[in-house]
Amino acid sequence: MKIKLLTIYVNDQEKALHFYTEVLGFVKKADYSNGPYRWLTVASAEEPEGTELQLALINNPAAATFQQALFQQNQPAVMFFSDNLQADFERMKAAGAEFTMAPTDVQYAWNATVNDTCGNLIQLTQLKRWQG
Repeated sequence: MKIKLLTIYVNDQEKALHFYTEVLGFVKKADYSNGPYRWLTVASAEEPEGTELQLALINNPAAATFQQALFQQNQPAVMFFSDNLQADFERMKAAGAEFTMAPTDVQYAWNATVNDTCGNLIQLTQLKRWQG
């Protein structure tokens, strides 16, 4: 069994596509429309055939309530891993990313938090065990 797809709800798919590709550096995998419905996914540029992230339009009231509660509590909706968090932080900041937490040493890792501009906070992590 494999994990091939995860979903994150966004309030604007076009804005999300820009953030996840132009700021985070992911690649667009799928973009199909059927009437008002749009199936939109991205994947890591480092693993383009790996797990996809669906950028789903948040048209479900329960999902919207959950998304807003997480954001208000400063809780990330998802976590992505970096091999060099400081370099990714600097690259993303230069691309216009709004960080709510700069890279911070949290004992076992370095964490940063960025606003995806579509209703979510994203945690970026570099685990110290990955250090050589």
